[in-house]
Amino acid sequence: MSAAKHKMREKKMRNQPVSVQYSSSSQGAASSPQNGGDTPVPGGGAAAARQRNPLCQGGWVRGHHKDGGGYSKEMPKYITGIAFARARAAEVSAMLKAVNKTTGSCHVFGALPKHMRRRAMSHNTKRLPCRLRDVANRMREKSLKAGQKKKKEQAKNKSRKARRRHGNLLLEFNRRQRKNMWLETHIWHAKRFHMLKKWGYCLGDRPTYKCYRPCYRAMSSHCLLQDLSYYCCIELQGEEDKLLASLSQLTSKDAGSTFAAALSLSGRRQGSAVVYRAGQYPSQPLGPVTFLWRPRTPGSAHRQLWIWAHPTLKQDLLPELQSVCQCCEAVIPPVAPVITPAGFVAPTPEPELNPEKTPEAKQTPGTKRKRSCKDAVGPPAKKIVGDGTRSPTTPVTWKSSSTGIVINDLTLEIVRYRLIGPQSHSVLTETLEAATDCHAISKSQPSSLWWPEHCKDESKMALHRQQADVFHTLKGIYSTGEVLSGTVLGLTVDDPRLTLPKTKGKAMPSVKQAQEVDEEKRRELMLQGVPEHCCQSFLWDQSVRDNVTHNKISEQELNRMKSEVLVPGSRLSPTPLQGRVPLLLVHQPGKQVGQEMSSWGAGWDLLLPKGWGMAFWVPLVYRGVRTGGLKMSLKHSQNKGAPHFPHDYPDCPAGVRFQEEQEAELLEKFKRRPPAKRTNYIKHGCLAPFRCPWQQLAEEWELIMRAQGEERKGQSQTQTTTETNTLTAEEVTSCHHVTITPQSTFTVLRNRKSLRLLSGWCRPTSSKGQRSCRGGAVPPLDCSSMTSLLLAHVNSLVWVRLSLLSKGKPELHALVCVPTPEDLKLQHKEPGYSGPQEPLLRDHFKSRIKRRKKVSKEAAKSSSSSEKPVGKATELSSASNTIPTSSPIVIPSLAQSCDPISFASSTPPSQTSTLSITPAKDPKSSSSSSDLIFGLWPDPLPSVISHCSRVTLGWVTQGDFSLSAGCGEALGFVSLTGLLNTLLNQPAEQRGLVLLRNPTSLQYRFAKINIEV
Repeated sequence: MSAAKHKMREKKMRNQPVSVQYSSSSQGAASSPQNGGDTPVPGGGAAAARQRNPLCQGGWVRGHHKDGGGYSKEMPKYITGIAFARARAAEVSAMLKAVNKTTGSCHVFGALPKHMRRRAMSHNTKRLPCRLRDVANRMREKSLKAGQKKKKEQAKNKSRKARRRHGNLLLEFNRRQRKNMWLETHIWHAKRFHMLKKWGYCLGDRPTYKCYRPCYRAMSSHCLLQDLSYYCCIELQGEEDKLLASLSQLTSKDAGSTFAAALSLSGRRQGSAVVYRAGQYPSQPLGPVTFLWRPRTPGSAHRQLWIWAHPTLKQDLLPELQSVCQCCEAVIPPVAPVITPAGFVAPTPEPELNPEKTPEAKQTPGTKRKRSCKDAVGPPAKKIVGDGTRSPTTPVTWKSSSTGIVINDLTLEIVRYRLIGPQSHSVLTETLEAATDCHAISKSQPSSLWWPEHCKDESKMALHRQQADVFHTLKGIYSTGEVLSGTVLGLTVDDPRLTLPKTKGKAMPSVKQAQEVDEEKRRELMLQGVPEHCCQSFLWDQSVRDNVTHNKISEQELNRMKSEVLVPGSRLSPTPLQGRVPLLLVHQPGKQVGQEMSSWGAGWDLLLPKGWGMAFWVPLVYRGVRTGGLKMSLKHSQNKGAPHFPHDYPDCPAGVRFQEEQEAELLEKFKRRPPAKRTNYIKHGCLAPFRCPWQQLAEEWELIMRAQGEERKGQSQTQTTTETNTLTAEEVTSCHHVTITPQSTFTVLRNRKSLRLLSGWCRPTSSKGQRSCRGGAVPPLDCSSMTSLLLAHVNSLVWVRLSLLSKGKPELHALVCVPTPEDLKLQHKEPGYSGPQEPLLRDHFKSRIKRRKKVSKEAAKSSSSSEKPVGKATELSSASNTIPTSSPIVIPSLAQSCDPISFASSTPPSQTSTLSITPAKDPKSSSSSSDLIFGLWPDPLPSVISHCSRVTLGWVTQGDFSLSAGCGEALGFVSLTGLLNTLLNQPAEQRGLVLLRNPTSLQYRFAKINIEV
């Protein structure tokens, strides 16, 4: 009998009494004559009978068999009445239970044999026997009444035609944006992308079609387009000195550029910085920001600053800015009337009310909704993203009475597109055209539009012509990376819908247009950048932005105007006055670290006023660009070797929140798989496959170095006591000893000077580590330099790039480990040696989980014997404390490291510091058997450093096969203390080699550490 049939029979016979088999006299007495054969004895019963009878070797078989299937037909000689009646009573009760039980699918039909059941009986009860018709009719009426109660009364206007009406569509779209806001390109993305609801927005994650390699080719050779309008913009206005004094508390020169950088302060360059809490550097970072200063106005000290931050960073950054700028007074702006041209009717803005609470929204079920008189004028106003996403009473402006600084929240007020690739400038120059001048008639007449009034000022038009010349010079540039990073260009362009091509094409640089560009202007643009006065733009003015947004020509009106053109397909002439849009072009630098692929991933950011998103998005798509989402932004950062926010900022509040969300998501995905299909991470030696315990890693390494320092301190004290007794304890402590007290929190090392020192010690190489790259003069790595660096940066992590030397693909949360001397020797002798293997570990919790399931089953069967499972559970929980949770860590001592280089395997026991780190167990948080998950270590975790056969340095936060480098590359963090200790004990020709192992694998791979600054 097959295993499936055997399981099916066991399931059927689960509630049946034990079958009694009577053995024949020739086979011996298998049952006692005292009990009449009803109670099986050990060694007897059906199993023993089948073993002795060759006809029953195959087990239970369905159907009739000759001679009763080989079972004995002889009746027992003696019967005990009580035992016999008890066995028959169990059979009778089981039979009655089976007869009276109705199946889940058919209630009445369960009383019929299977050969009499028909499908038509469910809706025609006359096909049933007479004795069952009344019961079936009653059950049918009962089910109909229950269905009528639960069924909701639907409105009559639910047809597709009604739902697709323009007014109903706008109402539905506005309703769906209450929880997660939409970008202006949401509907375009929703038809082509997998959408995610993150950070209060509905964003495109990845396209629905396969385009991973095409998107990489677009970033490498043409152009990739992304919508970054979800980034938050915070505007600061005030005097320059007071702004710089307030913002200086949030940054430090040691970590890179600040808000007071000369090129950024002039408005010619976009700047970037890592923001900290006021006066807390190097601890308590908030995250990275980019900022843009408005160029100075002659004779005025008033300045304007835009700070762009990630949505998860805004909730931490905005209160900090209000604190340092002393802006606590919320200002509610008055509702100003919108100025519109003659003959143009602006749509009435939709009030932010809950339609469920308004009296107009109450509708009688089953009746058709009729339009009121208010709706009869036209369709409801489309919600303009920006001012419609927040309540009118919500303050977006804060002012300080002492400093005079004003903070404005411009979230979703400005559309931001990013073009990545070497031909991004070609796409822009083909899509955009500088705005044309107005006619004399338009200048003479008064107008409510901003452009005719602007054309009356000759100085402004002269500036516009200079900006148009600089924009025309971009056509002569071969690659976007040739422009200085962070260059800013202000410009006013015509409506790009007027020059929309009939079919899609690929925008490529034109040789003829490049020859028309002046060579001196092109060289000046590449070497000096854009002049300061050309960085000015009217996009900075709130009044101009509102005028452009509310006076935009609708698609319907534009199509009507195109249909009236004499030559179909030609451009509208003259250009409508509403078709001038101010914008800003901001150059985005590519790869700025390392010696390879310089300026890879460079591009341009296009800043527009709100409401014009789709008017520019579709013309850009028609120029042959690829579109990417959140996933491609992560790959872009990975190929550049730059940290991606919030994934790679574990010491920031946003990074901590992201790590918790990611752990919950990965754990939920892990639990959805059946236990037999899960990876047993305990056997693989992976303590935390879904998160990285950075705090525990930094503390354990600091404790190790502290113990080694105290050991060397004790040795030096004994030596000085034998020589002279005049040396005090303070003088001994003042020697170069690493006596580090672990801090409460870890930090990521961002000091540029220290990172350059570490980069030189790691001997920077190319991607695959074949050749060394030239570096500056770096002091040698010795015990004193290491000590001074550790004293300056306690409990620190270092951002590193790891390049595999052979095959392999790093994955998320892969382990970065220290190779042993034997591993280094094998790698030096055998060039094809891929790496060692981790021995399979033992799962101490597997038996506990099985016993817990067994106890729970027994408790469910017999509720009367509930004391026994409780005793077992307590026994299992107490057994968890006996499981070894840590192993001793053997690290070469620092005193020996100052001598000629030796390794841990060759170190005598007297010169090796052995430290066993066991985290303190809280009785409340100690894992019980109910908290165990098959394949995962419970909390608290044992030592993360010495859990495997190789000492752990850190983990990987980004990892994949790099198409740009042609090998597996990973980005992650390692402990500064562990890295220095590893470099100090490695030979000079192999310095910087580590081992990399994925959480689901036992194979280690050699990788090269690069710290690029």
